[in-house]
Amino acid sequence: MPLPTALHEILPGVTLKLSREETEEVLFTVMKDLLSRHKINLKSIDILVSNCSLFCPTPISSIIINNFGLRSNIKNFSLSGMGCSAGMLSISLVKDLLKVHTNSLALVLSIEAVAPDGYRGCTKSMLIANTIFRMGGAAILLSNRHKDKHIAKSACITILQAASIWVVSDSPENLVYLEKRNLMCQISEKLLSTSARGGLRGLVHAGGRTIIQAVEDNLRLHKEDGEASKMTLHRFGNTSSASVWLLWYELCYLEAKGKMKKGDRVQQTAFRSGFKTNSAVWKCISDLNPDVRNAWSARIHFYPVNIHNIL
Repeated sequence: MPLPTALHEILPGVTLKLSREETEEVLFTVMKDLLSRHKINLKSIDILVSNCSLFCPTPISSIIINNFGLRSNIKNFSLSGMGCSAGMLSISLVKDLLKVHTNSLALVLSIEAVAPDGYRGCTKSMLIANTIFRMGGAAILLSNRHKDKHIAKSACITILQAASIWVVSDSPENLVYLEKRNLMCQISEKLLSTSARGGLRGLVHAGGRTIIQAVEDNLRLHKEDGEASKMTLHRFGNTSSASVWLLWYELCYLEAKGKMKKGDRVQQTAFRSGFKTNSAVWKCISDLNPDVRNAWSARIHFYPVNIHNIL
């Protein structure tokens, strides 16, 4: 999605009304797209989890419940202010809920609205955020119902969360520094130990080109492992707490390229504020048709592009 209308104004609009309009535009777009692809009885949805980091004056999920007529007794959870991997936390929450509530269907809405935090100053380094971050969102259906197995794309194998360790130094300035440990490597080793190495692809939260490159280098990934992440960043930018939205778009990229095969495992890794990271492994359980319409279908033939030449 592009920048919202509010940020095209001079000066950028940061009103509550414009922020809500942006949020509704994202929510309604992803919901309508979901409904157009699948014949879903909205009354059959048992669990609803939503997340948005920058704009959360009221539970975001209430907008969907009221506008699309979901059940009044739906189990409803709204996550907010949790940074760039809140979407992955939403998936983790649903995974735990489905362990308790059998024969249930869950909907996750992971979105970001950027209008409330548009920078209006003149400092170049601060203006960078206005060029990288974008509005965006995804609607993901998760189920533990036996009848949905034949139409599901992937099965969630595991989800891991890790936080960095902060240490106060003995210097007079009382500086705080990050303990020298590679949390990404630790998580990757744990994930690799719980899933077969064959067919494992890495999808990294497209927060920035430097981040993706650093993960590639530290984990010794192949160049093609970071292709979907880099191309998603190039086309869609960084959508902050909707980073899982980017990860789903990276999956769409692999599908459109015909690279996702039944039996393949995909590792998703997303970062959030405070140097924390969440990661998940999914196993493809269906034969995917690359010709099925998705977010990349119209332009997949233009990719990959040479990022270094563009920069």
